[in-house]
Amino acid sequence: MNAPAPKTIKGRKYDQVLDGALRVFLQHGFANANMDEVARQSQVSKATVYNYFPDKERLFFEVVKFQCQCQADSAIEVIDQTAPVAETLTQAAYETIRLMQSTFSQRMFRICVAEADRFPELGRFFYESGPLMGRHKLAAYFREATAKGELVIDDFELAADQFAELCKADWWPRFIFGISVSLSQAEVDRIVKGAVSTFMHRYGS
Repeated sequence: MNAPAPKTIKGRKYDQVLDGALRVFLQHGFANANMDEVARQSQVSKATVYNYFPDKERLFFEVVKFQCQCQADSAIEVIDQTAPVAETLTQAAYETIRLMQSTFSQRMFRICVAEADRFPELGRFFYESGPLMGRHKLAAYFREATAKGELVIDDFELAADQFAELCKADWWPRFIFGISVSLSQAEVDRIVKGAVSTFMHRYGS
């Protein structure tokens, strides 16, 4: 499988194709998805799909990159990094749980795990476009907060990973195994409160 190209030539129906492809991948997975169905769902010709994307792998990469960037942008809009650390982390925890509960995140996780043996590049690209990008942003915030004396952290990447895992406590395994499909607001509040208090107890100044 080829690595994704750094840039895809865009056109009038580019977003239309991405929307259609997203529906196809979420419904059929990667292996069972095909470009004919993408064209049908996008309401464009198959030639138009191939004009933007030379193969299914490149299309998948572009869908993942676009969706992950949209999710990251939406989270950044509501997280105030100038607020007190506990408040910022509370906002970040709510957004982390919201994004991980999304249909896109849940189904893409399952697709990448299911295809890990045949197409390991899918999981690597999803990880780099989503979780790893979030890790970098969180670690950068921790560096700034530590420089200001608001936190005491030596390993910023590890702290970022630990915070993300705290946000998964209790609910994530149940979602992955299909035991639960939604969280009540009370459950989310409980998880967020526990994640922030535990993190601040370990790293707060």
